[in-house]
Amino acid sequence: MMKLLDTDGAWIAIGISVFFIFVGFAMKRVFVTILKQSPQEPEQPLAQSEIDPL
Repeated sequence: MMKLLDTDGAWIAIGISVFFIFVGFAMKRVFVTILKQSPQEPEQPLAQSEIDPL
């Protein structure tokens, strides 16, 4: 098995896999943080009299 790890391609594959696992954890934390934020109140739509005609 150690003979497999002596090749450059194996270490590149391992490095890319670890990178994607790290990015996945980071994205999960960002998504959870965003979803846990309280929803903001929607803005009130402008009345027809407040809209400037072009």
